[in-house]
Amino acid sequence: RQALRRAAGPEVDFARAEREHQLYVGVLRGKLGLQVLELPADEDLPDCVFVEDVAVVCEETALITRPGAPSRRKEVESMKRALESLNLNIVEMVDENATLDGGDVLFTGREFFVGLSRRTNQRGAEILADTFKDYAVSTVPVHDSLHLKSFCSMAGPNLIAIGSSEAAQKALKTMQQMSDHRYDKLTVPDDAAANCIYLNIPSKGHVLLHRAPEEYPESAKVFEKLKDHMLIPIANTELEKIDGSLTCCSVLINKTPEL
Repeated sequence: RQALRRAAGPEVDFARAEREHQLYVGVLRGKLGLQVLELPADEDLPDCVFVEDVAVVCEETALITRPGAPSRRKEVESMKRALESLNLNIVEMVDENATLDGGDVLFTGREFFVGLSRRTNQRGAEILADTFKDYAVSTVPVHDSLHLKSFCSMAGPNLIAIGSSEAAQKALKTMQQMSDHRYDKLTVPDDAAANCIYLNIPSKGHVLLHRAPEEYPESAKVFEKLKDHMLIPIANTELEKIDGSLTCCSVLINKTPEL
């Protein structure tokens, strides 16, 4: 009830939200064999399940962000402790003029695109560029959505999943113009379904977690065309009510197993 949301809507079914989240974690840990570090819930921070927004991790460096919503700023504390325990190089965004939500950061493996939204500003994007100097960083205006990744994400090594709305297509065009590289695109009818989780796991190959067919049947049919991927449908009906997407609930870190 306390979580931020862009528009009024139906109340979250908390028990169902828990079940869906447990399934999500179970897929990462059980089905895919990833090590999952779960942060403790904090009842003072109702948006804390959306861990993606408070850190951007690339290679051995973790940028602790400064979330755009003031009510979320304290979420960074437990994330910082967790990432320090993994021996990552920690960079903190301390400039009070900067805001950055991880949901506005799309890393393609070659470069970063940063959405300029109500939650992320130009100064935040500049600090990200300073932090990850090995990669080009381009900014993309985001007007009608919470975050850049509300309507796009990586669906493969060179493949951008993108929604069909006019705003999503306009953002994709901006990204294409900004980049020296030519990406393939996978267009899905529903913007929310374009947020998916791509993983390249040595023992499993290309893995894609995508929204379940009962939620977005037409978009699910598009994902089913990816014959080289292990496709795993995941329901996200409850957290979507408070603007949550599949990528929001995890931070993917590439570390050797002994860590």
